[in-house]
Amino acid sequence: MKLATYSANGLTRTGIVVGDQIVDSGIPGTMIDLIRDWDALRPGLEAKAAAGIGVPLSSVKLEAPVQRPGKMFAIGLNYADHIEESKMAVPERQVWFTKAQTSVNAPYDPIEIAKGTTTNDYEVELVAIIGKGGKHVSADNAPATIFGYCVGNDVTERMWQHASPQWSLGKSFDTHAPMGPWIVTADEVGDPHNLGLRCFVNGEKRQDSNTSHLVFNIWQQVEHLSTGMTLEPGDVLFTGTPGGVGAAMNPRQFLAPGDIVRCEVDGLGYIEGVMVGES
Repeated sequence: MKLATYSANGLTRTGIVVGDQIVDSGIPGTMIDLIRDWDALRPGLEAKAAAGIGVPLSSVKLEAPVQRPGKMFAIGLNYADHIEESKMAVPERQVWFTKAQTSVNAPYDPIEIAKGTTTNDYEVELVAIIGKGGKHVSADNAPATIFGYCVGNDVTERMWQHASPQWSLGKSFDTHAPMGPWIVTADEVGDPHNLGLRCFVNGEKRQDSNTSHLVFNIWQQVEHLSTGMTLEPGDVLFTGTPGGVGAAMNPRQFLAPGDIVRCEVDGLGYIEGVMVGES
């Protein structure tokens, strides 16, 4: 099932994407509420999807599926080719950083280049959305914790990222976590470790890889994070980016106003945003 957060007629709702239509879920609250109560709500939502009485997707505005995740983490240095181009060693332990709630952005909204910054970069990623969650989850049990997946762009301001050993500031600028266009539930995705993912800038392919190349797979990521914290419904995990980022090109190719960045993952759709100067 494809589940989206959308706005229409001044209201923001959750809905089911069926073909080129969106069917309102009829459920009050946010996507996090829907995820939390998924087991009870699923039969009714499946019936609504089968009935297919909705409105054209083109008539609504798609928002980030989870607009205010309780936690949003991203893992760095998690594809071998990206580690090589970054001229760093393969990490022995997982390298995590947070992205602020306020960096969440809708899948097709503009992406801001903050005043005084010139080193904005793109990073296509598979994003995992936590469902049941929990603490001390083993890698073997981790698949049961994932609700679904979407496409993400871990937009990064490189100067700010590398100004400190801790990366979160450079990863958390406003609008720098576009995601969507919807969540595809885990049962429909199947194996998340065999999905192609790509990033294009102005139509030029910059990144092209497959999640089979993750250094630490998603189940290992869940096990690692849940060692110290309880993962909760709607938490968001950016699972890593492959090689091809602008900072590693020669010469470097950072994003400028007017650039159009498209990120896509097989079976999940795509997100696309134009870079704009902060007003």
